[in-house]
Amino acid sequence: MRLSDARVLVTGGGSGIGLATARALKAQGARVAISGRRAEVLARAAKEIGATPVTTDVTDEASVVRLIETVARELGGYNVLINNAGIGSSAPLLSVTAADMRRVWETNVLGATLVARESARYFVPRRSGAIVNVASTSGQRAGANSSAYASTKYALSGLTEVWRAELRTSDIRVMQVNPSEVMTPFFESNGYGARPDNPRKLHAEDIANVIVGMLQLDDRAFVTSATVWATNPDS
Repeated sequence: MRLSDARVLVTGGGSGIGLATARALKAQGARVAISGRRAEVLARAAKEIGATPVTTDVTDEASVVRLIETVARELGGYNVLINNAGIGSSAPLLSVTAADMRRVWETNVLGATLVARESARYFVPRRSGAIVNVASTSGQRAGANSSAYASTKYALSGLTEVWRAELRTSDIRVMQVNPSEVMTPFFESNGYGARPDNPRKLHAEDIANVIVGMLQLDDRAFVTSATVWATNPDS
């Protein structure tokens, strides 16, 4: 794909991996829209990188329908979804609540599905498009206290395979990237506590560069999944 022809939506695009990916795609000439729940954060990020902000709650079906309609109209077309919106939660099994499980699942699984569905409804008639799901190494090897978060990332991996099987015959590429720990505001904003920057650990730009590379392959080829680890983060 020539990224100068890309018309991209990045969900969860106001900060972290989403913002870094939107910035990297803009630098390659793509037209980019970013979505998120926090209007002020989104507007500030959009102004910084020259993207189109669309305030959206991905768990609300009507809001997602409006999102895709707005993106296609504002960008003059639409052919790439970076399905990045996600939240986390940390609790041992003995303390997990139904409310917390629902909250995380509704964003990370239902939200991702609704955005992918509406995007696919736009892509399929045009026989063109790409979906990149941002999952996690927590969906490959889960750790303690991650029932809610890890289960959503395992689910997203399964959904990626389902959507790929369904959409390949319409020339739509469905891909996934699995970052390990990345130095972003994700941890602090999701109650894990602030983490000091560590130059040896992954940064959002590392994941953005991987996503850009995946998209830049000719449309006849695609990388099904890319897993990214820091080389030696504890030294």
